[in-house]
Amino acid sequence: MSNTELRLKRKSRIRRKLSGTSERPRLTVYKSLKHIYAQVVDDASGKTLAFASSLSKELKGQNEGDKKADAKRVGKLIAARCKAVKVEAVVFDRNGFPFHGRIAAVATAAREAGLKF
Repeated sequence: MSNTELRLKRKSRIRRKLSGTSERPRLTVYKSLKHIYAQVVDDASGKTLAFASSLSKELKGQNEGDKKADAKRVGKLIAARCKAVKVEAVVFDRNGFPFHGRIAAVATAAREAGLKF
């Protein structure tokens, strides 16, 4: 099996146990080789409440080539956008990725910005 197939297998195993509600929506994180994306999803209604990525307009000129720093900025931005739509607490979905590096950087930055996991 390829690494992508193994990640998707882990993702489905995680998603069986994890679901976002209107009180605690799901914060899901995806990383590609160059960028990182985070979105807050209410699974009950099937709607995305907030979205942030390293390609967002607010972060456009701040990319220094350090992907971990970009992930921290995305974490702060997603927390700010969550507060704008009155979301205080979320359930973290690592999307099958290991919880270290850029995924952990998004999570810690969002926690430091006031989002509760």
